[in-house]
This record gives sequence, structure tokens and C-alpha cells, in this order.
Amino acid sequence: MLKNRNNLCFYLGGRMEWTTVLFLLTLDVNIGHYRYPVFVFCLLLYSFIVSANLVITMVICRERTLHEPMYMFIACLSVNSLYGSTGFFPRLLMDLLSDTHMISRPACYTQIYVIYTYASYELTILGIMAYDRYVAVCHPLNYHRKMNSKTIIKLATLAWILPASVIKAYIYLSSRLPLCGNEIHKVFCSNWNIVKLSCVNTVVNNIVGMLFTIASSFLSLFYVLYTYSRIVVVCWKSSADFKGRVLQKCLPHVVSFVIYCITGFCDIALSRYNLEAINPFVAIILSLEFIIIPPVLNPLVYGLKLPEIRRHVLKLLQWYKIIS
Repeated sequence: MLKNRNNLCFYLGGRMEWTTVLFLLTLDVNIGHYRYPVFVFCLLLYSFIVSANLVITMVICRERTLHEPMYMFIACLSVNSLYGSTGFFPRLLMDLLSDTHMISRPACYTQIYVIYTYASYELTILGIMAYDRYVAVCHPLNYHRKMNSKTIIKLATLAWILPASVIKAYIYLSSRLPLCGNEIHKVFCSNWNIVKLSCVNTVVNNIVGMLFTIASSFLSLFYVLYTYSRIVVVCWKSSADFKGRVLQKCLPHVVSFVIYCITGFCDIALSRYNLEAINPFVAIILSLEFIIIPPVLNPLVYGLKLPEIRRHVLKLLQWYKIIS
């Protein structure tokens, strides 16, 4: 048995296996002294994400007129943005000021869990929001019966518990794999990158990962497309005033869903590609889009586009300006 500060090395049956103590995040661009401006930019970006999403959440929680299903699900999106960005940015800020980008095994798997659940929660919440809009437009007379408080609690609970349970099982499978290295070619921990370090066959992990990706991504995509195709059919036969009101309510959700699908696809495609053949700066940008862009744009899209939220946000900001 050999030891070093990052791994324990065993020779088993002529094969070298590593019990990894620390992972090394290797996808890095040598920015030299620019690391400090980048650190300040990332800190400001994280501060904006936290502030904007907190404002949206506070406004929806405080104002009784916004205690409707659509707005409650928007609050869930904001809470999820806070959750996902907090699982990523603090570690990134530490790495920007550090010369070595080492992360412990428990911290790495914790980051995987947070980022993967954030990504899954985003899709399930957007899917539930699509169902809410479908019921509101296609079955308006039954909306309050179908979307009552009990239904909202059930849907929200399902959106949180189901992805978390699946991802726990997914991570458990990868955590049991013997590894033959400790270098993760990313700026954050990724389950697929750890699986690729395995010394043994990973067919089970690959199948589970493929099924999870299909279930979480493509099924949500097809469901949202189905609900909006039904909404388009209803709007096609309705008046211009009705179309305008539906567009005002549905457009922010469509924008959020399209943005998330594009950014999520970039990361999924990138994880299956040889990153050494891509410019490191481009690889970093593409891999971080799904973590950064939705938390930044969601509060802007919903806060600026929906008049009810915009009015209360402006009122809240004016109130804070007066007392300060």
C-alpha cells in the first residue's frame, strides 16, 4: 500500500486502485492577476442572485394577493435558485483565491447532490407551472377546484422529494466505485466525471444515469410542449383580448423554460465530450450556464414582466428607500 496526501493506493490483483481522499478540479484557465477582478465580479453576481431572488420570495410571501398557485411556484423557483447558487458560488470564490483546487470526497459528493437536485427541481417546478397554466387556460371553470391548496402542497412536495430520492440513489452507486484517479476536469464536482475515473465496469451507472437524464429532462420537455400545444389550440379559437392576457401570464414561463433547456443541454452535451479538445474558457462558460443564467434571469423575467409582482417589488423598494 502507498500513501500520499490525496489518495490511498492499493494493488489488488495486479491492478492499482485509489481510495480518493481529495479530488482535484482541473478545468481551470490561467487568469493570473485577473483572478481578483473575476473574484469581485463573481461575488457581485452571487450577491445579485441572492438579493433578487430574496426580494421575489419576500414579496410573494408577504402579499396576500399573490398567494395564488402561479406565484407560489415562482417563489419555489426563487428558493431553488438560492439553493443551487449557494451550492456552487462559495466554493468557486474560494477556488479563485486559491492556487490548488482540491476538494474533499464528502464535500465533492455534497456539491454534486446540491447541484443535481437544483437542476432537477428547476425542471419539475417548471413542469408543474406548465400544468398550472394549462388548467387555468383550458379548464378555467375548474381551476380553483383542481389547483386548491392541498393540490399545491402535494405537487410541491412531489417536486422536491422525488428528484432528491432518485439522485441519492444515483450518487450512492457512484460513491461505491473504486477509482483509479482523482482529477475532475471541471470547475465543480460532477457525478459523470467521477464515474469516468472508475477502475471497473460502469454499465449500471451509465444505464441509471441515462434513465435519469431521460426521465428528468426529456419527459419534462415533452410534457411542457404538450401543455402549451393545448394552450395554443385554445388561444387560436379565442379573442385577441384573451390571447393578450394568456401571453402576459405564460410568456415568462416559456422564456424561463427555453433558457433552462438550452443551458442544461449545453452541460449534458459537454459532459459527454472530450473537454481537452475545447478551449478551456469556452468549456467553463458552457458548463456554468445552467447554474448561473436561470438564477439571474428568472427574477428579472418574472419581476419585470408580471405587473402584479413588479408593482409590489417597486413598492417594497420604495419603502426600504424611505426608512433608510
